Amino acid sequence: MAATVLSSPKAIELSVFVVRAFVQLREMLSSHKELAAKLDALERKVGSHDQAIAGLIDAIRQLTAPQEPKRRGIGFLANHKG
Repeated sequence: MAATVLSSPKAIELSVFVVRAFVQLREMLSSHKELAAKLDALERKVGSHDQAIAGLIDAIRQLTAPQEPKRRGIGFLANHKG
């Protein structure tokens, strides 16, 4: 707007600078929208996997948990057939 009123090279340069700044701002906003959309999609995808991962971890813990050893009784056992 200043370039149309002042008609000087400096005013034209400043006007071009302002337009470029707004173009960059618009590009940044659109890229942030794309990034936000990608993050939302990733969050939805990971959210459904959380339960499956938790189930796998529980199964692994059950498999790796130490089992109680089988204890033998004290003394001898006699086989009576009789």
